[in-house]
Amino acid sequence: MPSTIHPQLRVAAVQAAPAFLDLDGAIDKTLALMAQAASQGVKLIAFPETWIPGYPWWIWLDSPAWGMQFAQRYADNSLVVGSPEFERIAQAAREHGLWVSLGYSEKAGGSLYIAQALIDDHGRTVQARRKLKPTHVERTVYGEGDGSDLGVVDTPLGRIGSLCCWEHLQPLSKYALYAQNEQIHCAAWPSFSLYRGAAHALGPEVNNAASQIYAVEGQCFVLAPCATVSPAMVELMCTDPAKQQLLKAGGGFARIYGPDGTSLGTPLAEDQEGLLVVDIDLGAIALAKTAADPSGHYARPDVTRLLLDRTRRRPVVLQGRPEADAVEIAQDDSEPTPAVHVPVAA
Repeated sequence: MPSTIHPQLRVAAVQAAPAFLDLDGAIDKTLALMAQAASQGVKLIAFPETWIPGYPWWIWLDSPAWGMQFAQRYADNSLVVGSPEFERIAQAAREHGLWVSLGYSEKAGGSLYIAQALIDDHGRTVQARRKLKPTHVERTVYGEGDGSDLGVVDTPLGRIGSLCCWEHLQPLSKYALYAQNEQIHCAAWPSFSLYRGAAHALGPEVNNAASQIYAVEGQCFVLAPCATVSPAMVELMCTDPAKQQLLKAGGGFARIYGPDGTSLGTPLAEDQEGLLVVDIDLGAIALAKTAADPSGHYARPDVTRLLLDRTRRRPVVLQGRPEADAVEIAQDDSEPTPAVHVPVAA
């Protein structure tokens, strides 16, 4: 009887500064990194959180009133799913035969969301998700996702899931993906250069540990792209000595972890732009699962369980109007996904 062949593939995590507040420039830089990855035989490339058009660092530097000077520019340069700009990335994925995990600020109607899209090697968007709960002052800029955003996609490369930044500190959200037999996880991070020396929880030690623990808990490969802050970004936002102490250039700590927590590949210097490229073998997951599978043989559903409600929430539900006359409000008209009971290991 022939042995099972597990997928083996080359993956890449991006470490680079965004084309800040410049949608067209951001698309150009995205395409350049995709071409670079494809030339090295990469099959899946993962980009940082809000890679397009960059993370709004000003929200951590001063009052909301001060930050309003950036609000219109940020909204104007955020990415609309299905737009011509979005299609440029899809077309490049198709041309390169490359899977793309894209982090971006999504503009939908009048609101913004921290979003990730998984685009396949034919240019099709197979998943578009939003961060369930923006962290702390992020809530002054972004709206929330819902349970429909906690999903894992079955692909020829393996079962792929995604989370953003401090979603990796949400135990139940993580467990929801573990229980869907996730094999490759895209953990998008913005940069670790804020409040350096003053807020350990925001630094690379804690946040890379969160990615590493995710790999061990979920017995999956974790691609953890991480943006850098450029000197030009610091110059734009850090307009006085106090702000210059709060945000520093650099902060790139892209990593890739194996299902046993091993750090794979050679990391780039924190101010260096490029790709962390690694060959992975999904067969290694079986070895890790043998030791501990928290949603399988290592679970105790008789003691603790997770209720995962994947219903898509909409602020407006249209009823009693002809379809041709209805205003398109919802971004996704798919049927809601029912709640799923998932066993949780205590």
